[in-house]
Amino acid sequence: MRFLLVEDNRDLAASVKARLSMDGHGVDVAHSLAEAGDCLQAASYDLILLDIMLPDGDGRDFLARHRKAEGATPVIVMTARSAVSDRVDALDTGADDYITKPFDFAELEARCRAVLRRRGGVAQATRTFADLVFDQMAATLAVAGDLRDLRTREMRLMELFIAAPGRILSKEHLVDRLFSFSEPVSDNAIEVYVGRLRKKMLGSRARIETVRGLGYRLTETPE
Repeated sequence: MRFLLVEDNRDLAASVKARLSMDGHGVDVAHSLAEAGDCLQAASYDLILLDIMLPDGDGRDFLARHRKAEGATPVIVMTARSAVSDRVDALDTGADDYITKPFDFAELEARCRAVLRRRGGVAQATRTFADLVFDQMAATLAVAGDLRDLRTREMRLMELFIAAPGRILSKEHLVDRLFSFSEPVSDNAIEVYVGRLRKKMLGSRARIETVRGLGYRLTETPE
């Protein structure tokens, strides 16, 4: 998944980015609303983490403009304001969730997972396709009952494929979803991660098919 973090406290931003990157997410950081607007013009995101008090304005105004422009990206508001009225105001403006600073990283990660599950219409952490059972919380893939552990990038790649079985996903799309602007990406990075995921899927009827010149798609071999 690719996140946009809008936070002017550089130490906090660096810590949050490092923690989410460890989970395999691509995280772009904006230290102002102007930078956040530039990021939204240049890329699409699965989730926005938005501070309220920023040097060039109020994050709630940014959120209101984003929703008015029919921006559907889920937003978690992060702020030191803890009054009920502040939380209600943020939610009424269009936030999907709210977390008060200082927060525990484990709680932030859990809220991110919950918002993304709700956005995808998935109540559970597991997804199935053919004889695969993908557990996002445990970072495992079960092939006909045989449990295999997934590394962070393998897990994020599996999330993309299993959310859109049969759909062709281009290399450009996969790079955009897995990496941030600041991460160096080699020409064969996607091939490497697809190859690793294919090994974890050995023995399954499901397979990641290469569509020459277009990308990859998750398909099923008939029994």
